[in-house]
Amino acid sequence: MFYDLNVPYSPDDPEISHTLNFLAELGYTTVALSQTITGKLPANLSPPPFPANAPKSLTLLSRINLTLSDPSQNQRLANLAQLYSIVALRPTNEKSLLNACNNLDCDLISLDLSVRLPYHFKLKTLAAAIARGIRFEICYSPGVTGSGLEARRNLIGNAMALIRATRGRGIIISSEARRALAVRAPMDVINLACVWGLSQERGKEAVCEEARKVVALARLKRTSWRGIVDVVHGGEKETTEARGQGQKTATGNKPASNVENNGDSLKRKASQDSESPAAEIEKPLSKREMKRRAKKARLEAQSGDQTPPGIP
Repeated sequence: MFYDLNVPYSPDDPEISHTLNFLAELGYTTVALSQTITGKLPANLSPPPFPANAPKSLTLLSRINLTLSDPSQNQRLANLAQLYSIVALRPTNEKSLLNACNNLDCDLISLDLSVRLPYHFKLKTLAAAIARGIRFEICYSPGVTGSGLEARRNLIGNAMALIRATRGRGIIISSEARRALAVRAPMDVINLACVWGLSQERGKEAVCEEARKVVALARLKRTSWRGIVDVVHGGEKETTEARGQGQKTATGNKPASNVENNGDSLKRKASQDSESPAAEIEKPLSKREMKRRAKKARLEAQSGDQTPPGIP
């Protein structure tokens, strides 16, 4: 299963259907359609509807990218997590990166590696984010679509620095492709990761296992309590009608078969009690009683034979 968790999308984009069809042909199974917000968040922000002609083999997710340059923009991250499947942050300076790694509740940190960054990656800062389950994203599209030699050079240098600082852990690779020509096959992406300094095994995890963990952890955060206990029943009160039906089922409304069986058992017991004397009278004679009666009959016969004639 291959993932591409960053495909820019707007409802009026004519290229989105071609991009999704090409992703499905290349073997991708899960795609996140991203929406980028810069500056102050709108009051009625909501994810756009998914395209109607998307391939059925693709699992589509909604994603929002927030460009952070000021910590005061972090007021509604909890609300955004309930609207979007993935919440990604794009820090523009070292202070916002430090805040995102240590404090902010997000699923991804997506850095624009095609520009010259005004800071260096530090192992302690990035390790804090990885320990919290946050992954770092590298987008390869700016380096393969002819954005310029400088953009390609910055992408390679920044990607190598990020991989070196994270020791190759907690990294996913996405396309950020605005058209189908900017998309690459999964094996081509793995080869790019090897050029940047990742091993082939780590490169495959970046488009498979690590990306799957991002989706799974994001879903777990939204459907469980603090990512630990999954809430199956919210503790809603039962209605009076449902409670009455439950009590009837437990006490009054017993199955008819049980009632009949109870009645039959009572009837059988009464009949057995009433017929018990007759059953005792008709008991078969014991051997001792039979011997006693035979002996009595034999004695009576002998006494009859010894009586003199003429005497009644």
